[in-house]
Amino acid sequence: MTDVQPALLVAADAADAAARAAALVEGYVRGSPAPVLGLATGSTMIGVYDALVARHRDAGLSFAACTAYLLDEYVGLGADHPQRYAHVITEMFAGRVDLDAGAVHAPRVDAVDLNCACAAYDHDVRHAAVGVQLLGIGRNGHLAFNEPGASFDSRTRVVELSATTRADNARFFDGPATAPTRAITQGLATILAAHHLVLVALGAHKAEALRAALRGPIHTATPASVLRRHPRVTVIADPPAAALLGC
Repeated sequence: MTDVQPALLVAADAADAAARAAALVEGYVRGSPAPVLGLATGSTMIGVYDALVARHRDAGLSFAACTAYLLDEYVGLGADHPQRYAHVITEMFAGRVDLDAGAVHAPRVDAVDLNCACAAYDHDVRHAAVGVQLLGIGRNGHLAFNEPGASFDSRTRVVELSATTRADNARFFDGPATAPTRAITQGLATILAAHHLVLVALGAHKAEALRAALRGPIHTATPASVLRRHPRVTVIADPPAAALLGC
């Protein structure tokens, strides 16, 4: 499969984009006896998780039967660091709904043998059969922490974070110098094993990356372009993020 154009939804604004993504997740969760969610972090996801929490609170959407797998996790942060993604996802989502804490899985970044931990996590994610995988897109086109140049066949592994990614993440730390330099990330092939990929892009600073991913060559220089090798992808963008797509 070489080039399948994702379904593109241009939302009215960021709040509408979050609502549309939440609706897709809700439809899957309500329609499956044992839903498996792939969870992303980052500021793009804040509105999506807020919308899901509202549906849990106001419309009885239950996540009690769900299990969930994180896309990635920083290496080198202490177990209690507030920017560890396992903590972030608890604050943003899992701790605000009826998703059991033990049902949320993350890479074991404190393992003695990180390569072994990566292989084990990759096995677990693939065999869990993620139904809906939430995704953001980096300003340099990265997907999870798969930076430009990552192989489309890549699996879960330890990666070095690019200067662009560290600069973008610096706002969560005390500047770029203290932002983590390494992470464990699901590989691109691991991500593509999910049944339905839902990518949310917000803001003009994501416009060029989204254009490259959806309209440029399918090439490792833009990791997110690999989405066009998956049969079921939904891209939800607000107007500034979609500005270069010609739609």
